[in-house]
Amino acid sequence: MKKTSLQTLGRLLPAAPAGALTTLSFAPYNHWYLAPVSLFAFFYLLQNQTVKRSALIGFLWGLGLFGTGISWVHVSIDTFGGMPKIASLFLMSMLIGYLALFPAAFGALFNRFNRGRPFHQLLLSGPVLWLLLDWFRGWFLTGFPWLWMGYSQIDSPLASIAPILGVEGITLALILCSAALVAALSYRNWKPLLIPVAIMIISTFTGAIKWVTPAPEKSVDVALIQGNISQAMKWLPSQRWPTLMKYTDLTRENWDADIIIWPEAAIPALETQVPSFLQNLDSAARYNKTTVITGVLDQKPNGEYFNNILTLGMNEASSYKYETANRYSKHHLLPFGEFVPFGELLRPLAPFFNLPMSSFSRGEFIQPNLEASGYSLAPALCYEIAFSEQVRQNVSQDTELLLTLSNDAWFGKSIGPFQHMEIAQMRSLELGKPLLRATNNGVTGVVDHTGRIVQQIPQFETAVLRTTVVPTEGLTPYTTLGSWPLYFYVLCSLMLSAALIRRKSSHLRDHRPQASD
Repeated sequence: MKKTSLQTLGRLLPAAPAGALTTLSFAPYNHWYLAPVSLFAFFYLLQNQTVKRSALIGFLWGLGLFGTGISWVHVSIDTFGGMPKIASLFLMSMLIGYLALFPAAFGALFNRFNRGRPFHQLLLSGPVLWLLLDWFRGWFLTGFPWLWMGYSQIDSPLASIAPILGVEGITLALILCSAALVAALSYRNWKPLLIPVAIMIISTFTGAIKWVTPAPEKSVDVALIQGNISQAMKWLPSQRWPTLMKYTDLTRENWDADIIIWPEAAIPALETQVPSFLQNLDSAARYNKTTVITGVLDQKPNGEYFNNILTLGMNEASSYKYETANRYSKHHLLPFGEFVPFGELLRPLAPFFNLPMSSFSRGEFIQPNLEASGYSLAPALCYEIAFSEQVRQNVSQDTELLLTLSNDAWFGKSIGPFQHMEIAQMRSLELGKPLLRATNNGVTGVVDHTGRIVQQIPQFETAVLRTTVVPTEGLTPYTTLGSWPLYFYVLCSLMLSAALIRRKSSHLRDHRPQASD
């Protein structure tokens, strides 16, 4: 009994550190090779366990991953939430515990369906379960697709899979490789090693393919403005005009750019509260033959709030008018920041759940590209850059650039803004389009069509990033097909797994000893 307890403890204790190790594979650390190490450890710990113990191992692994990987969320809760320390820690613990339920569910289901089955079954059902749970986490309660394993591979050889199968395809490759290594070790069989070898060969081959073509004749001169406005002062009435003047002064020095971009909600007022300012900015942009793109909040006459991107200047035939302005309205809202799930229950509990304008309305899932100085830009506001399918469906044959505005000042000097930028890099790689990212205090930068950051501004500095960006022509396979190849893979794997299970069950029945007369 004592030996069994020690063996159980030996399986449980490494789970949380193995999960925490994964965080080092994401930005800003970028040790991508630690992701497969962590997954290998996780799958190895799950071998020959009961369903309940597998769930516990998965839960501990998830606590390690999310407890370290999304620690940045607590900065916004603790600093801006107006909650007692004990309450903010409790809320953060609840979020981490909720996310840890997903690897716990994987552990339980993994051993529920695979106990006593050969390694080829493990390689079929394991990756499928992981993908299905990732998709569910990216959808349930509006979704939280943060720390999908594929993001950690933006600098690895597996990155070349993204233009074909997206970040989920990279995740699938990681799971297959890690599970294959565990299967080879557990069954002392070299055959599973053919899977990582094949994946690396495919990655090398696809990495040499140029899915899109740069179009230097369409090069665009952009100016990304990082205002570095303190979040604590941003919405103070006394700071409205100093903030507007700061952005105006930085813009005035860059009127010769083709496109000038301000960050999310750079204008610290509702659009209807500053019509004269917007008209003057529009006129100045037209006079200088450029376009200004800015984030701004809006309140409709019916009382609905929207988080918008607004274009001014060389984008419409007529000057700025509220009724006809060229806008993009954010679709995927940030839980608690822009809407409160179960608001009637939570709002009375703490000021954090009743932040100003925390009941936004959604824009349409698919909206026209923004037109700026003759270029078509597919926009995404802040958090929604993490939703690959939404961004993909808003890219058309005419799209030349991706655009994302954000304000990560909520998260201070944490790892959150760097993870956010890494996610934006993945969108560029998947879709084969350069990406422009303007933020309040970082990370502001330009990403090329291969997912590489070509230029950026340091955090917490007031600065302008001025550079020339080369658009691309053509579409990647992922842009055209999305996740349909992965859906097909999941369906085929499920059918094959079911066939193998039936075959084994039939074999056992046929060889069951018969009772003698």
